[in-house]
Amino acid sequence: MISPRSSLGPVSLGITPSKLRRSPASPATRRSVPTSAKAKVARPSFAFRLKPRDVSAHLDRFVIGQTEAKKVLGVALCDHFQHVRLTLEGNLAPHYIKQNVLLLGPTGVGKTHLIRSAAELIGVPFVKADATKFSETGYMGGDVEELIRDLIRKAGGDVARASHGIIYLDEIDKIAGSPASGRDVSGRGVQINLLKLMEDADVPIASPNEPVPAGQPRSAEQSVNTRNILFIASGSFSGLDAVVRRRLASGPRTESGDETLAVAGTADFIAFGFEPEFIGRLPVRVACQSLGADELYRVMRESESSLLGQYRRAFGAYGIRLDFRASGLRRIAGLAALENTGARGLMTVCERILRDFKFELPGSSVRRLVVDRDLVDDPTGSLGRILGKRRSGRSRPTTPG
Repeated sequence: MISPRSSLGPVSLGITPSKLRRSPASPATRRSVPTSAKAKVARPSFAFRLKPRDVSAHLDRFVIGQTEAKKVLGVALCDHFQHVRLTLEGNLAPHYIKQNVLLLGPTGVGKTHLIRSAAELIGVPFVKADATKFSETGYMGGDVEELIRDLIRKAGGDVARASHGIIYLDEIDKIAGSPASGRDVSGRGVQINLLKLMEDADVPIASPNEPVPAGQPRSAEQSVNTRNILFIASGSFSGLDAVVRRRLASGPRTESGDETLAVAGTADFIAFGFEPEFIGRLPVRVACQSLGADELYRVMRESESSLLGQYRRAFGAYGIRLDFRASGLRRIAGLAALENTGARGLMTVCERILRDFKFELPGSSVRRLVVDRDLVDDPTGSLGRILGKRRSGRSRPTTPG
């Protein structure tokens, strides 16, 4: 059964005029931001009235399960953006501690989908980046400050909007540096650079490495402060469960990797290879659960972003109606669970099953394809039977008279 839409309806939250002003963009700013997204003079206020349950209900439309993660995100996001709203209204909190979030869990369980869907609901700019693309110096890899400049671009050059956006860092476990994580210690420098951004830093809109035209002095640059930018990090944290188990060796036994990650503490993350200051900047932590066959079946049936719509659209472009039977979806979910890649396994299985149908049926007389268990178990035979029936139907002689 398809889950009902949230009663919230479309949420339009963002920037409206107020008395707060920003200085106009400098020449350096204009060099760093594309013409279509130059920094704008903005006078921001932020209309945020969501409650944690609203956020969780919205996420239910797109991500199946992960109840605890939705609850944690709902509380953290609402606390943070209520703080942003109050601050912009003049109700300052100089000692506010930002609730940056760390999501743990295997690939394909919906971590990115959770964050992206929440950002769309709240109406703030959102940037996703792979933490492994950054280097300590910025010369052989990315400069972490480019995250902020990317946020400005996503905000259409509106510096005020960018100053309370969301930055999502995936694969954060890959910058841990210790034997426990199996990674090189070079990630420690990246951690140090990131923690400066995650707390409270002023980042120039123009990159300092950007050349200045000959004869033109580098003028004072506009900057973005990061104190109201929410950082959310995630990773699969392969190997962290072993660290936790060693600590819990004399305590109660944990039965699964999900349960082990759920009880990981600060000391475990430090032993895994994170700097204490860095992991301290991610105080809100939650472990996402693995997806079994039942959850994967629900992902296809209930999520508004189910890939079934994508496949129906692809076949529909050729005038072919694609119908999925429950028996077929159950079998696809079971095969996808064996892939151990979460919801990503669904596409792996569907592509393997439907590839030949995509190739052979366009241009044929077939106008409907039913995906049931028999087709999933024997796609080649099913395709042969479908095409054989069509050919025999065309070649059957008409009866005289």
